[in-house]
Amino acid sequence: MSTPPPPFSGPPDGLPRLELTGITKRYPSVVANDGIHLKVAPGEIHAVLGENGAGKSTLMKIIYGAVQADAGQIQWNGREVVIANPSEARRLGIGMVFQHFSLFETLTVVENIALALDEPFDLKGLAARVSEVSQRYGLPLDPQRLVYSLSVGERQRVEIVRCLLQAPQLLILDEPTSVLTPQAVQKLFETLRRLSSEGVSILYISHKLHEIQSLCHSATVMRGGKVTGTATPSRETPASLARMMIGRELPVCAVPAFTGEATPVLSVRGLSHIPDDPFGTALKDIALEVRRGEILGIAGISGNGQAELLAALSGETTGPAGTVSLAGTPVGHLDAGRRRAQGLAFVPEERLGRGAVPPMSLADNATLSAHGQGLVKRGLLRPKAAWAFAKTCIERFDVRCGGPGAAARSLSGGNLQKFIVGREIMQQPIAMVVAQPTWGVDVGAAAFLRQTLIDLSRSGVAILVISEELEELFEICDRIAVLAEGRLSEAVPKQQTNAEKIGLQMSGLFADAHATDREPAHAAA
Repeated sequence: MSTPPPPFSGPPDGLPRLELTGITKRYPSVVANDGIHLKVAPGEIHAVLGENGAGKSTLMKIIYGAVQADAGQIQWNGREVVIANPSEARRLGIGMVFQHFSLFETLTVVENIALALDEPFDLKGLAARVSEVSQRYGLPLDPQRLVYSLSVGERQRVEIVRCLLQAPQLLILDEPTSVLTPQAVQKLFETLRRLSSEGVSILYISHKLHEIQSLCHSATVMRGGKVTGTATPSRETPASLARMMIGRELPVCAVPAFTGEATPVLSVRGLSHIPDDPFGTALKDIALEVRRGEILGIAGISGNGQAELLAALSGETTGPAGTVSLAGTPVGHLDAGRRRAQGLAFVPEERLGRGAVPPMSLADNATLSAHGQGLVKRGLLRPKAAWAFAKTCIERFDVRCGGPGAAARSLSGGNLQKFIVGREIMQQPIAMVVAQPTWGVDVGAAAFLRQTLIDLSRSGVAILVISEELEELFEICDRIAVLAEGRLSEAVPKQQTNAEKIGLQMSGLFADAHATDREPAHAAA
């Protein structure tokens, strides 16, 4: 993906596909968009860059009709339009893939896609179209699978395919590759370039600057709700793009050397589990150890048992006591609350819905998992204590929001993640399990979160990170293992492996006939 896109000269007649003039959107606590000007030509792939909270997603929702601007004009193919709702946007030829999914858990893939279609459909015929389109774009889907059984990466595929079925003139993509494999990203880019060559305009939001350099013809940079500049990504470097985004040099994580303490804090031995979900992935003899002061990373393609392993570690699913141990104490039979009481913290991959309840305030969300920190006394809630706890978390972890009373859903992805991670750290755990720590988070917030985890580990906490971002794992982890088809490889020091080897393991090549006889994941260290 390092090859820059072909030169883009714009349409022959110079008429933009989309032109925004003076778009402004105010909320009670913030001006999300302040006089935004933006122009996109037919066939142009145009990036919108900015930190979490810069106003990018709000602007995209205005274009899609999901949010109404307070002021400004939208011109579509040369004429002024008012986009009252998403249905009107789709009628015009505008499609959008949201960062946060909008899927019904108990419906199938094809039923979810059908709900977004404005024209009559035949469910059987639509299922065939879904299979054909998903295969063509390298995003394979089973139309009959229930959404609740899908991994995060598979749900992202549903969103992308649902949008592509509508053959849009303008395609808006908000962090579309956050949970895709490198191969799927490459296939998606091929598709986007083909759409571009056919005249489809693309608005592309991503925090992966190398993707923007490879894919996008032009970029608009936003900061604090305003446009602060434009750029041709292929002529920039990731560092220069990052400076434009955050207004300063990109932070670099400092990783002190791991001292090699042998004390295991979180241990897993002989963990096998057959999920109740017929579409789930069975875990097969999982063994690992995370030592005091260490970060152990687990790489893998989404849908290979990550969700099942996270549930087994957090206590959402239980089993024999000895399968999971915390500081030498068997906890495999304990539920999530009792494991928390033993010192285990947990950050799920789904921020909204599992990490936080969307309509509840940050103070109330703090109470849900940190009630043991004096937020509940004799069975009664202590609202003032919860407010103070949330306020401290906001200040300590630089969470940009309207305060402890702000609803979780009002925060940008990066700020909500900082709050959830901070909430867990403030409970002073001895071990922490973190899933996808920087999914959809801007470069500045990602560096902050990664440094926070590094510092926490070096203070003596054992940390297990499950991530699909290989670059992230190599940056922060001491050892890396791979989960494929429900099996976990041996963990090796990151200096003894590379992305190519990890990629081969992600395809399951390590799972040979002797896999069940291997030592726990500490053996290679």
